[in-house]
Amino acid sequence: MEANADQVASGKVAWQTTSIKIERIRRRIYTTSGFLDDAVADQAAGVVSSTFVQDGRILSPRANECRPGASPPNRATLREGDLAVVLVRRVGDSALVTAEHAGCTATRSIGIIRAEPHIVRWLRIWLQTPTAKAHIDEDVTAHVEPTISLDTLHRMLFPLPPPDIITAYHRAFGLIQEMTALYQETARKAVELADALHDDWASTIPSWETRPLAKVAKPKTGKGSERSLPPLPTEPTTDVTDVIAPKDLYDLPVPHVQRFRLSSPVNDGEVHPPGTLMLSTRSDGAHIAVPRRPATPLRGVVAVQPVEDEDSWWLLHELRSRSSDIARLAQGQNGREISAGALKRLEVTWPDRFTRTDFHTMADPLHAVARLLVAKIATLHTMRDALLRDISAKAGILREPTAEPEEQGIPALAHRGPAPRGHDRQ
Repeated sequence: MEANADQVASGKVAWQTTSIKIERIRRRIYTTSGFLDDAVADQAAGVVSSTFVQDGRILSPRANECRPGASPPNRATLREGDLAVVLVRRVGDSALVTAEHAGCTATRSIGIIRAEPHIVRWLRIWLQTPTAKAHIDEDVTAHVEPTISLDTLHRMLFPLPPPDIITAYHRAFGLIQEMTALYQETARKAVELADALHDDWASTIPSWETRPLAKVAKPKTGKGSERSLPPLPTEPTTDVTDVIAPKDLYDLPVPHVQRFRLSSPVNDGEVHPPGTLMLSTRSDGAHIAVPRRPATPLRGVVAVQPVEDEDSWWLLHELRSRSSDIARLAQGQNGREISAGALKRLEVTWPDRFTRTDFHTMADPLHAVARLLVAKIATLHTMRDALLRDISAKAGILREPTAEPEEQGIPALAHRGPAPRGHDRQ
């Protein structure tokens, strides 16, 4: 992987085209997968499933109960520095295993790659690139849910820059991840503080009166499905609206969303103004978002607009506090079919106008902070995606080796590409 003199002088180095299968011949790389069922992760301590590998981190709520040495290690025991790769559902997502999760056991939905630090750090970055995602999508099978095999990862070609360039990228992506986590946590705390204020005010003695939701808001059930959405105009236009499906509301860290993944022409479907509460349900309760742009709900989502705009924050936190009550109003498998008709009967705590106005005055700055941080997170994601596209562009089109290295006895093909912009060798 040494660069010659003219490459160094021009600031360019060789990005070697390789694969895990090829690298296993050259150096020590170990790959395996877990063997436990994913359901065990919800019942036992120290078990990590694909559900917990998100945003480049392992988020297992019971991971702090991992105790290296508490049970004999096996092939699915995670070690610090391993790369945990999702093989089922969110295929290709990955996270580096930290000391916090060393000793945990992976389920069969997790693939484990163990190699030199610069290899696993680079693979974590490469798997996020458009090139890698497209390759994985080609090999995904979906008998029940999207799945890839370890063999897919073994055969996938990828560029391998020199260690110092990998270190620079690793630092950049690590800082983006840390800032994103910090902003998410701060935004979540701001909304939780508003929740706490609501709970305190709602429990005031004597108790406030209750009213059916139909008396204080206008719920409207969404229509259509993702498949029924019309194509967007081929020419760039601002005449589009966000479209919200039930799954877009699940597991949001805060109710504020900068932009949703689906769009539709403005003249198609009923458009609700920014600030309308969008609500869906599943067995774990109600999930609510407050769009910043005009939005159209699909089937399974109910748009809830307060009669008075200044009641929006009280209504949001009242509905959040009634999460389990709302879920019981839903029908269908896993409680995912909620309707405006069912919501209209929901009894909500409703203080006098002065109290609701005072609450709005206190809660509004907290939500302004959360909205600002959500916008900053969106900027970080844009920066991350630009870096990933840049890496894909530098890698170019990877060609399949004409024969396996062990058959030819020669190194894999190399791609020459520039070092990352702004990278300063020191």
